[in-house]
Amino acid sequence: MTNARLSAVDISLVIPAKDEVKTIAPLVAEIVSAMRQRPEFGYEIIFVDDGSTDGTWEAIEAVTVTEPRVRALRFRSNFGKAAALAAGFAEARGEVIITMDADMQDDPNELPRLLAMLESGYDLVTGYKRDRKDPIGKRLPSKLFNRATGVVTGLKLNDHNSGLRVARKEIYDVVPLYGELHRYVPALAHANGFRVTEIPVNHRPRLHGVSKYGLERYARGALDLLTVVSITRYGRRPSHLLGGLGLIFGVIGSLVLTYLFAVWLFTSHGIGTRPLLQLGILLEMLAVQLIGMGLLAELIIHRTDRNFDTSVPIRSTAGSALRARASADGAASAGATASTGAIAGQAGATASTGAIAGQAGATASAGDSAAETAVLRPADPALARPRAT
Repeated sequence: MTNARLSAVDISLVIPAKDEVKTIAPLVAEIVSAMRQRPEFGYEIIFVDDGSTDGTWEAIEAVTVTEPRVRALRFRSNFGKAAALAAGFAEARGEVIITMDADMQDDPNELPRLLAMLESGYDLVTGYKRDRKDPIGKRLPSKLFNRATGVVTGLKLNDHNSGLRVARKEIYDVVPLYGELHRYVPALAHANGFRVTEIPVNHRPRLHGVSKYGLERYARGALDLLTVVSITRYGRRPSHLLGGLGLIFGVIGSLVLTYLFAVWLFTSHGIGTRPLLQLGILLEMLAVQLIGMGLLAELIIHRTDRNFDTSVPIRSTAGSALRARASADGAASAGATASTGAIAGQAGATASTGAIAGQAGATASAGDSAAETAVLRPADPALARPRAT
């Protein structure tokens, strides 16, 4: 492949790596072999060395010498998978992004199948390990995690945490990626209206290195699941979450204090030393604080992003309103150009130029619209297929 062809990148493979020195070269060889099944697409391979200490970076440098499609970033220390993915996405030039792990448990031969599913009209396709080659100590907690995530987010997948994914780049322009949220990319994409699906893929046992995760990742994942719920359900209306909790605590506190007031009023029993009185007061104070925090959150959103409600992903547009506006703007612009040409004594030439420019602008607009509906954009435009609606 020549350098001129490399400049046309349709697909970017982003691969975080942490102490995987023995897998870099064979993984690249398998990816190159698999992508030969889709020769119409240009691609690049972006490794992100997340603070490796075993010579992984040197192995990546060696691969870049023999394979010009490989690019790489190196962190000064270990910052985690989400940070590595975010850095890789920022460098990606393709309209489609593939993520996979560097341990070679993900099979690159599955890439053509994943791309074909994406072309059928989806925005994100994830591969779930139907026959997972991991010990039961990892498989059982993973099943519980996936079941809980499906119930909470409403997206039923067999493997929310799969590292093998194919997605349109626009997803990562919308979905936040920090902490451990890379586990919830499908759920976050689904919440933003993108079309998400999964297909079974081959999973291979680990032959080199050791797993970088322990059971503590499930505790972090549970906390991040709360973050996902907050982002997807209440990100645009935080007062409904905080204020709703405040109202619940307020009602409970009011019931407690009403009961104690009745005891004090109709009986001879004292209430000043009862722990229930302290609980009621505490609940009321908590209710006021939560409602206040909800209102402050609404004010912050209002002041920091006045277009928050309109900053959502647009799937497509239809109708003549937008085209009519564009035509009106073009006519006004042509009229102004013609007027300027008359003053200069070149009205005819200027009007002709304006008409040609208007036609060129309409052609460019139509081209942009066609590009938006293309599933992938290969070097040969005839190979692009329209996105299913």
